Amino acid sequence: MRWRKVSHQGEPGRYTCGVNAAPHAAVIAEQLAGADLFAGLPTEALTEVVGLGRVEALKRGTILFAQGGPAERCHALIAGRVRIAQSGAEGGRVIVRFVGPGDTFGTVALFTDRRYPAEATAVIDSIEISWPEPTLLALIQRYPRIALNLVSIVGARLCEVQERLREVATQRVDQRIAHALLRLVDRRGLADKECAAIEFPLTRQDLAEMCGATLYTVSRVLTAWEKAGLITSRRRQLAIHKFPEIRRLAGEV
Repeated sequence: MRWRKVSHQGEPGRYTCGVNAAPHAAVIAEQLAGADLFAGLPTEALTEVVGLGRVEALKRGTILFAQGGPAERCHALIAGRVRIAQSGAEGGRVIVRFVGPGDTFGTVALFTDRRYPAEATAVIDSIEISWPEPTLLALIQRYPRIALNLVSIVGARLCEVQERLREVATQRVDQRIAHALLRLVDRRGLADKECAAIEFPLTRQDLAEMCGATLYTVSRVLTAWEKAGLITSRRRQLAIHKFPEIRRLAGEV
């Protein structure tokens, strides 16, 4: 896949490629088949969706959109990882979630106050595809399944927000940290395994901002877990070595 640098929107670190090239479009359409927004669409519809999108490679650290900025596009991640974070007026920050391949983001704002409620930043080199609002609305009219998927996405996000509020109000900080780690792990095929890895850079400050805890508290808990052999954390890479024990600490078992 060959990419060329472009200068649209004046943002450095963004690259794009022609999605009309058959190999590119076919691969991306196959990946979108598993995306939450486009699940259930037939192959010809996915091909159309890709053809109407703008595919970009994002260098680590690229800001896709800023908190409070005008919501103009719907985004879907093809590869990599994107951090969604909200900042308060006095400088505090909370990480809402980390977007993984197949996830859509920045969409709900198109149907509310048309302002992005958070900032989106690529935490590793990533690839995304996006569509302007008129294109998304036209696709929804042509393929009502997209609207049904969007309702499911909004419902799932609401459930997650409610769960995190409950955790902050009722759980100890070590339980909240365990829950955060479980959310960040790809659980496919982990039912009978001891080990799991978080496959992107993650700092202790990131965890603190996810859990509503201080950096000191998160560092103290993780250090204790490392000494107990539950996890290892080296150079922003965190691995879980006793996955069932982390689930127990989170109260899942």
